[in-house]
Amino acid sequence: MATVTELRERLRRPLAAELAAGCQNRVVAGGVDKLLASPLGNPFPKVREVLDGYGKLSVDERETVLKAALATLSEGEKAKAAPRTPRPAARQAVPTAAPGERLPIDAPLARLDTGPGGARKLQTLGLHTLRDVLHAYPHRHEDRRALPDLSDVEEGQKVTVAGRVVAKSRRSPRPGMLVLDVTLETPSGGRVKATWFNQPWVEKQLREGAAVVLTGRVKKFGRTVQLGVEHLETLDNAQDSLSTGRIVGVYDAKDGISQEFLRRAAFRALGAAPLDDYLPTHWRKKYGITDLADALWGQHFPRDEAHLSRATSRLRFDEYLFLELRMLLQGEDSVLQGKRFQAKGDDINRFENALPFRFTNAQRRVLLEITDDMRGDQQMARLVQGDVGSGKTAVAACALYLAVRDGYQGALMAPTEILARQHYANLRGYLGQLDVRVGLLIGAMSPRDKLEMHTRIAEGEVDVVVGTQALIQENVRFDNLGLAVVDEEHRFGVQQRRKLLASRPDVLVMSATPIPRSLALTAYGDLELSIIDELPPGRTPIETKLLQDTHRTQAYGFVMKQIREGQQAFVVTALIEESDTLELLAATQLAEDLKTILPEARIDLLHGRMSAHEKDDVMERFRAHEFDILVSTTVIEVGVDVPNATVMVIENAERFGLAQLHQLRGRVGRGHQQSYCVLIAGEHSQKTRKRLKIIEGSTDGFVIAEADLKLRGPGELRGTRQSGIPDLRLADLANDTEVIERARELAKHILAHDPRLEHPRLQYLRSELQNRSESVAYREVI
Repeated sequence: MATVTELRERLRRPLAAELAAGCQNRVVAGGVDKLLASPLGNPFPKVREVLDGYGKLSVDERETVLKAALATLSEGEKAKAAPRTPRPAARQAVPTAAPGERLPIDAPLARLDTGPGGARKLQTLGLHTLRDVLHAYPHRHEDRRALPDLSDVEEGQKVTVAGRVVAKSRRSPRPGMLVLDVTLETPSGGRVKATWFNQPWVEKQLREGAAVVLTGRVKKFGRTVQLGVEHLETLDNAQDSLSTGRIVGVYDAKDGISQEFLRRAAFRALGAAPLDDYLPTHWRKKYGITDLADALWGQHFPRDEAHLSRATSRLRFDEYLFLELRMLLQGEDSVLQGKRFQAKGDDINRFENALPFRFTNAQRRVLLEITDDMRGDQQMARLVQGDVGSGKTAVAACALYLAVRDGYQGALMAPTEILARQHYANLRGYLGQLDVRVGLLIGAMSPRDKLEMHTRIAEGEVDVVVGTQALIQENVRFDNLGLAVVDEEHRFGVQQRRKLLASRPDVLVMSATPIPRSLALTAYGDLELSIIDELPPGRTPIETKLLQDTHRTQAYGFVMKQIREGQQAFVVTALIEESDTLELLAATQLAEDLKTILPEARIDLLHGRMSAHEKDDVMERFRAHEFDILVSTTVIEVGVDVPNATVMVIENAERFGLAQLHQLRGRVGRGHQQSYCVLIAGEHSQKTRKRLKIIEGSTDGFVIAEADLKLRGPGELRGTRQSGIPDLRLADLANDTEVIERARELAKHILAHDPRLEHPRLQYLRSELQNRSESVAYREVI
């Protein structure tokens, strides 16, 4: 049998290892609590006492108790005579603030008087500091200033009532069912019957005389009013309640954490925190926003609707301000020196005169914004958005021409080889007759051709290089790169882009994915925004028709008619689940079905399991009209021109977002013939029909994107950029464009005058920005 000394050493080793590992409670399987519950902990009751509840402690508290436990073990036999080890400092050394005492905004919640176990409850909600509680806003508000007279409430209406429990009973109408009935007396003297089904744990909160607030739907049985309860709050102090007689916030919570507790915590945090404003008075006055203290009190405990409104406006403005500051600092584009181009008007005119068409007014406006940037000292970082066919490439080609005229090289990077070849052909058409040397660099080239192109790029024998990721390989060296154009930027990783931009050229990003201005200003916050919102004259709009799946035969009869006239068609299948295998099966099955339905047609398949080379090969054969119908998954959403394709059929159209449907529709209409898009809906609900009617009735990508944002919200539309948009608690991206633009204006003003936020007057703003940022890499930027 092991001696006490040996057992002490066996216990000491894992505890010491836990301390050395940073007190993460992972050194021992099951944690320290399980270790102490084993026979190994029995001989050392004082150690067990010191470490009691270890798993529920914070890291700092764990470190304190571990050191105390190890000290107890190291005393050996002296521990027998030693006085009782006091509870660790972490449990009692964090003093609760005295009434009226001000706490630092980042003070731990143990310092806030939230009652026994209050700090731990808040920590389970992810709230650890005073700041966290202040910015854990209610997710909705209820007006409880004048709760309704239930005699006037309609059947089925959702109401909130307050009162005292005067009677309760339980019954079992049938085996396995428990019904709890409670009679509540309201302040006006009326009575309401409240009912809970199969919730026995509720009964403990409903002792007679208890003050409660109930929310639920009304049912009337004669003169008896019954409430089917959906939400229950018990009030600690009905005389001085934060839950009745006012506009009341309702917070995100978990079982066992009451709304009354959360309101009390917010009330005490507001009373203890220094609510100094990080925005000076003159900025608040200019942008028409209230001070921070008024906003925080108004969000948690508004006096009236006007107070809540101005509080929400201020805190929403702050969310966008910090987001824009973060994006601008993260991109560092606000402080970088760029190339300075002459961008002469004569050169612009020379370029346009060489085109077979004239620029639209929208193209001219965007080109003016680009050239203003190019002439400036700071690095251009601009996003050009435009619908399919709006002429983005021609504008980019003009910018590349201006760079070449000033002795610089240009580069255009596309996400796929087939798109790179398409851009190469277009740029040669635009620039070839202006003596601009255009080169192509893609992975499919032979090693010899790649080496030759590398040499020509490095020696400045190529003016504009078009390529894929091959442009950012280590052995590619530019002689003097001045302008980088990135097509469909969201399909490249951050590190990939940075390799191309290492020499700090001006940057122009192109996207054919229309997204609402509000979303663009947040998702692409580090880029200035230009929009080409006009199509060239003479383009025939694509006709769009919505059909139910019961009329599928009619749709494919029309497809066959187009094929007999020498045209081609896309047929796209929706992804049923997030599974490449199921996607492949769905596409393969659809192709087989169409071969049976349309035996005359030549049909081929494109799907996500194919390699890039295989996809390019299929698209090249389709463009060469080697087959008539391309059955595809959504991999063709952003793709190559096939001018002879005049029909796009989208199966199960209800499974796509509106913006995605618009992108798919843009695969046709690239030639001179009238083109068509047929949406086949497998779901027949009114809601689905209403949504898809938006696509049927509009060909404007920006109108559709706005509708998509309103219908689906930003959460499902964040794929516009790999970095995404952080969660915004109060923001409404569907309606906040003006607020975002004002916040962005202030962010740019701040950084223009103090790019690193180093002025003493901005230290509080800088601190707030750092604390709101979830990115460690971002914190290093400032």
